[in-house]
Amino acid sequence: MTTKLFKKDKKIDIQKILTDYSMFIVVAVMIIFTGTTQSNFFTIGNASNILANTSVRFIIALGISGTLIIRGTDLSAGRIVGFSAILAGTLVQQPDFVGKFFPNLPDLPIFVPLLIVIAACALLGLMNGIIIAYFHVPPFLATLGTQIMIYGFNMLYSGNQPIGTFKDAYIQVGQGKLFGTIPYLVIIAAIVGVVMWVLYNKTRYGKNMYAIGGNEQAAEVSGVNVPRTKIKIFVLAGALYGLAGYLLSAKTGSVGPSSGTSYELEAIASATIGGVSTTGGQGTVPGILLGVFVFELLKVCLAYLGVKPDMTNVIQGIVIVIAVALDIRKSMRKK
Repeated sequence: MTTKLFKKDKKIDIQKILTDYSMFIVVAVMIIFTGTTQSNFFTIGNASNILANTSVRFIIALGISGTLIIRGTDLSAGRIVGFSAILAGTLVQQPDFVGKFFPNLPDLPIFVPLLIVIAACALLGLMNGIIIAYFHVPPFLATLGTQIMIYGFNMLYSGNQPIGTFKDAYIQVGQGKLFGTIPYLVIIAAIVGVVMWVLYNKTRYGKNMYAIGGNEQAAEVSGVNVPRTKIKIFVLAGALYGLAGYLLSAKTGSVGPSSGTSYELEAIASATIGGVSTTGGQGTVPGILLGVFVFELLKVCLAYLGVKPDMTNVIQGIVIVIAVALDIRKSMRKK
């Protein structure tokens, strides 16, 4: 009798492992296969590029994670990143560039545009927060509306034209490397990650955020100012999108109205893979980093294996659906 029960429990444990870590297992197999079939996969240059791409997306995922933890979402994230990238691009062009977006703009230190885009994007986050917290519009619909609105503004502001010819100091932020190996983007993302870990784990902000995600009514009864906390979460998310967009345009060297397209979906999928539950109240900064890294490795492996971009989009969509389905299954199992 004892033996049968033991075997049954062991079988359940195996199923749990396969369910919880199936995404990581699949990506690990892909990495091994790609590395053994493509000679230039395991190189310092490729690792550096993966880390740089992961860094920008990690910052976006950190911003969106707070909205997921409180049982919401932010579909406007990618467009706010695009807005930040475009706005930054118009402020950091070469002073002597003939086609300068703002011909009479003085040569600004690169930290000034950074402050401007973070403030502007924080205001967009504030708008999302107010709509959701005080007008009680569901986060999905509220941020879908602002997503469309911001995309339209991006096209109007840029005139549907690419923006480039940035200052060398700005390009260096996105493309420079410490000791010729470690991208500056990695260092910036690491600092942001540490700050967010402290915020999530050692402050009242984090405590209130997890409380709302666990049970909003109970949090309100216990004294948490739910509307104000929600607004803070969306403002911080907007500020992080602003930083990410600033770094994105520095990395790519040029931007256009389509910059940031679908970044919110990648961020949601990455955060979900990393343990941020769509049912609220769960998620850690290290888990988010792991999820972003795994999702980025998946895309890189597909590119190295010669999968066409159209098919890559199909696979990414499937991964998003599977990640959310597995998250829901884990939540149901806990109940």
